[in-house]
Amino acid sequence: MTTAPDKSSVELVAGTAFSLGRMSDGRIMSLAAACTPGSADPVDCAVGRALRDSYPHICVPEVDPGDTDPACPSRRYSLTRVRNYQMEDGTTKDLVVMRGDMESMLKKVKVRRESSSVLRRNAAVGIKRGWRPLAVATAPVDADDKVGDFTLQGFVSVGAADTAPQEDLFSGPAIFARINVWSPSLRLQHWLNVFLVFVMSLTGFYIMDPFFGPSSYDGAETGFMMGGIRMLHFTAGFCWLVVGLFRIWSAFTSRDRYLRWSYMWPLKSKEDLRNLGRTVLCYTFIRTEAPMYLGHNPLQQLTYTLVYCLCGLQALTGLALFGMYHQSNWFWALIATPTHWVGVSTLRLVHALIMFLMWGFLVGHIYLVFRADSVERHGGLSAMINGGVWVKRGTKPVDAPVIE
Repeated sequence: MTTAPDKSSVELVAGTAFSLGRMSDGRIMSLAAACTPGSADPVDCAVGRALRDSYPHICVPEVDPGDTDPACPSRRYSLTRVRNYQMEDGTTKDLVVMRGDMESMLKKVKVRRESSSVLRRNAAVGIKRGWRPLAVATAPVDADDKVGDFTLQGFVSVGAADTAPQEDLFSGPAIFARINVWSPSLRLQHWLNVFLVFVMSLTGFYIMDPFFGPSSYDGAETGFMMGGIRMLHFTAGFCWLVVGLFRIWSAFTSRDRYLRWSYMWPLKSKEDLRNLGRTVLCYTFIRTEAPMYLGHNPLQQLTYTLVYCLCGLQALTGLALFGMYHQSNWFWALIATPTHWVGVSTLRLVHALIMFLMWGFLVGHIYLVFRADSVERHGGLSAMINGGVWVKRGTKPVDAPVIE
């Protein structure tokens, strides 16, 4: 679009580009800079200058005047046809470039929820620092001049020359701050739980249904394999009890708020209840974003509280089954009382079902950890190793002060 320069307009500058991964930052910036020769549009000039400064090997695509459809008040994005655009693999394609207001384009272009969430989060950081996102989407044009579906590629940060920050938006450590969240004792308990639950599950399943080794049905000598497996199961179980008792003790004595029992109960106020609802709506894809928590969000807190209760029930059923073999001792006879109420077979079934429920939780837990790390990019996956998460500066978590 060619327009006469407006001397009264504020000079614009372009910062760095943010890509959703399908196209490089330089390519996104070059498509955002696509314009007719001699264009005096402030955005065209700003993005073109940034492209020449940051990516001198990429040229600004020249566009015929008849191939532009500028933005207007009712449609806050422009459409520009770029002919014979050289792609990164060396091929050339005709593309239609959509460029403009991000929210308007998100309503027009089909975008995966994960991509739109990442886009909005990164744009929000730029907005707080004086930038505005200029979204870029592309659609292929076939030989019959038929335009395909648009794909959102990312955005270029644009701002007024007198207010835009001088540093790059998405480079360097200034954007993120590392916050220590999980203490060494909590991390140690976490990995001990992982190891012990794994050992108890394998040995418990073998006790329930021996799936290898010699069998008495074929007349072979069975030796003492089952005894060894049971010994390993009981040892892991009692070690697990020690870890659990230490966790209960730390919940009431630790000075670390993320270890305290009150942190594991998310329904302490009406705002907690509202945030729980917002988080559930986000997990069920009804809301685009959930309240930001530095530690566990309310849904995670409630889930882990229920898991702790499930672990306690598992420990009680396990102790009752163990005490069944020591009826001459008054203590173990008392512990084994539930076996007299419901029967040994029923208690064993409950014990096994709880094991499967815990494994169901573990599968979901691992999936959500990987998914959250790929979408939010806060290092939550490695936090249980090094104890820290990465949070963008300026963020105000619900459970912590503003991250400076």
